[in-house]
Amino acid sequence: MRENLRMTRPFLRAIMFTLIIALLFTGYQWHAPQAYASIPVSKKLIVGYWHNFDNGSGNIRLRDVSSDFDVINVSFAEPINGAQGGTIGFAPYNATEADFIADVQYLQSQGKKVMISIGGANGQVQLVNTQARDKFVSTMKGIITKYGFNGFDIDFEGHSLYLNAGDSDFRSPQTPVITNLISAVRELHDFYGESFMLTMAPETFFVQLGYSFYGGSCISCDNRAGSYLPVIYALRDILDWLQVQHYNSGSITALDDRYYSMGSADFHVAMVDMMLTGFPVGRNPNNLFPALRPDQVVIGLPANANAGGGFTSVAEVHKALNYLMKGVSYGGGYQLRNGAHPGMRGLMTWSINWDKFNNFEFSSNHRTYLNQFEPGGVEDLIPPSVPGNLSSPSKTSNSVNLSWNASTDNVGVTGYTVSYGSNSINVAGTSTTISGLSANTAYTFTVKAKDAAGNQSVASNALTVTTNASSVDTTAPTAPTNLQVSGKTASSVSLSWTASTDNVGVTGYDVFNGSSLVTSVMGTTATVNGLNANTAYTFTVTAKDAAGNVSTGTSIQSTTDNNQSGTDPWAAGVSYTVGKLVTYGGATYSCRQSHTSLQGWEPSNVPALWLLQ
Repeated sequence: MRENLRMTRPFLRAIMFTLIIALLFTGYQWHAPQAYASIPVSKKLIVGYWHNFDNGSGNIRLRDVSSDFDVINVSFAEPINGAQGGTIGFAPYNATEADFIADVQYLQSQGKKVMISIGGANGQVQLVNTQARDKFVSTMKGIITKYGFNGFDIDFEGHSLYLNAGDSDFRSPQTPVITNLISAVRELHDFYGESFMLTMAPETFFVQLGYSFYGGSCISCDNRAGSYLPVIYALRDILDWLQVQHYNSGSITALDDRYYSMGSADFHVAMVDMMLTGFPVGRNPNNLFPALRPDQVVIGLPANANAGGGFTSVAEVHKALNYLMKGVSYGGGYQLRNGAHPGMRGLMTWSINWDKFNNFEFSSNHRTYLNQFEPGGVEDLIPPSVPGNLSSPSKTSNSVNLSWNASTDNVGVTGYTVSYGSNSINVAGTSTTISGLSANTAYTFTVKAKDAAGNQSVASNALTVTTNASSVDTTAPTAPTNLQVSGKTASSVSLSWTASTDNVGVTGYDVFNGSSLVTSVMGTTATVNGLNANTAYTFTVTAKDAAGNVSTGTSIQSTTDNNQSGTDPWAAGVSYTVGKLVTYGGATYSCRQSHTSLQGWEPSNVPALWLLQ
């Protein structure tokens, strides 16, 4: 038998060589020896980034990642021939290739998905031409196939993405770094098949900021603002989820035109609602970015205070999730536009390593919370209690304000349905305004509560309300009171006042410098910038309502500070270059990146832009 085997070896080698040549000439593509499989949309996820380096948080072998994580993003694949070369490289840190591949396969055998994340803060990628695009695709194929990743995550930061001047329509982008990335991702996804996973982890600067400023159309603003929007839009049909980083961010203007700051439930609710409602890009009503599906939205959070700015406590995150996924209000400042979204996908964290450093506070607590939404996690057959005390606090000739007592439920109320005649609307909270009604007409309203399982309560008490007779509102708001200077610098004066009242409702305030209108605001504070040092000014504030009625003005005089330091104070709307010195809060800062400043990007809030001297 041994002799026979020896005699057949040359023959076997010849057959194998012939097969290999045949496969090469028939275009055979070698794939990793594992079945790619996406995750059911009903699965609530904990996604974490695993360090392929050691930054003081500690090194973890890949196979030893906490079982509470469903998706592990290996961080990072990075360019190896410059940001614009397109060639991407990856090599395991502190492990052999064989051990790393074995760890990937071990996690996959446990039902986990292991993805390769591209970019990161230090790995900027700019696909400026087709040559760079082609190198990107070919080298990414090599990495994905070699290590058997389930998909890839786009974590382009810094100056990887931007928009050329005049590239104003996110639906048909023209900038090469945008169009080449879209094309490259399409090719990779088509190569590996429908189950190959795609996620993105942009910062709020590249997504939600696009509501206020869009880099291809705004004047004198950062051309990177909102630059992920065309990528998300073009790839939304194959995008598994978007995990916007709700950290290392300045304050962002939400759909209610108010600023929200990191670390609060309001910030997370407002940022998510923008993605689940959609918004006009650059405030252009003809350029609407459409909403994502709830299962395409994941909130990105730092695992602890060491991991990034904007750390949010477990309790505060659960407040946000209770409102977003169950409709349970915490009485915050931001109100959801379209009710609760129980189908939202879950949470992402930077990072797995920092989570372990923090005794798994993030993954263990949030995994327990999200488990209640899993199929079979809570068998909910119990409807919510009946909404009580339906009443109408006010009405006009074409609208009725309604309010009612909150219902309770064994898991949580996700919203309410208000019905009148053959009409019905869905409401997140316990009050709403029904508009578009006829004058001097009786309407009968009822309210039902609903939960995430689709259970609906019995209808509330019926309430009949007759709208007012038609009339024109000529009543002006009361004048703002208690106008005072709350702060000043050599070039700015900050003002605050007590809110005005109106028979229907105040819609905003106008602030004048002398006789010139300088700003319009919805709240009761404003800052007037661009003033001269050591100069007296007279400021006036008026209130206005929806009918265009304007109150009498309230005025105050103030003199700006002396500018004795020779260094300008920081102000919004100013174009700063690298090395420019400004003062803010009694300290001096040096500009680290050229940019045009925005309200909320004060030097103390954005260390990526300003260095404390």
